[in-house]
Amino acid sequence: MKDLKGKNALLTGGSKGLGPVIARALSDRGVNMALVARTEDVLKSVAGEIETRGVRSAAFAADISDEASVKSMLKRIDGEFGPIDILVNNAGMEWVYPYSEIPPETVGTMIRTNLMGPMVLTRLMLPGMIERGDCHIVTMSSLGGLKGSPYSATYAATKAGLIEWSRAIREELRDTGVGVSVICPGFVAREGMFAVYGKSAPGLVGETTPEKVADAVIRAITRNKGEIVVNSKPVRPMKFFDAIHPGIIAWVLRHFGVYEFYREQAEENMKSSGSS
Repeated sequence: MKDLKGKNALLTGGSKGLGPVIARALSDRGVNMALVARTEDVLKSVAGEIETRGVRSAAFAADISDEASVKSMLKRIDGEFGPIDILVNNAGMEWVYPYSEIPPETVGTMIRTNLMGPMVLTRLMLPGMIERGDCHIVTMSSLGGLKGSPYSATYAATKAGLIEWSRAIREELRDTGVGVSVICPGFVAREGMFAVYGKSAPGLVGETTPEKVADAVIRAITRNKGEIVVNSKPVRPMKFFDAIHPGIIAWVLRHFGVYEFYREQAEENMKSSGSS
């Protein structure tokens, strides 16, 4: 999809975090934005800002972990906004917590939100996208989906699932006119999870910016890239060594304090939730 001007995009998780940044980047390329999130008031504010950039934008409140809510939202978008050319599966949640202590209902909620939500939404939209052709699906995964970290096990599992799912349907849809991409950001400054906690990433892994993640979304669509890792430090050597000897990379991350960083945050979250 070389020319984005005039295309319609559906972006989940559009009210906060990376969502508004991605929406701005797409709207700057002339893409009309249907923004989806659970919080309608904030979402409407973002949609209003996007419209000042000279494109159409509208807010559609929905819970992507609830299939009935998703179906209702898609019906509204089809009637009020029009056919969607670009789907950006961005909504997600993470909670750094000891797995032996995390409430089972939180595990289920995270799986429904991070993994099942994008899969079901994409499934519901695919027939129309295949029929029209020249469409693209972008799913936000994480570096944590390529290498899981302790105290973030459920999140890592969902993000790893998104990576393999995206790889599989990309091949399945290769000759249909529907492209599929997955983006794997590392620690993201200002809008990332640990930025919300008021923390910077460990020096070994570094931080990237929300704007670089948004640029990766644009490149994925316009160049039909299957997978893009966005990180300030090179990760290709890490991926290579992890493939041939996972223990080496685990030792490096442990030795240089990355895993300790997660443990400390997990302890803080336990205290704030009254579990300690």
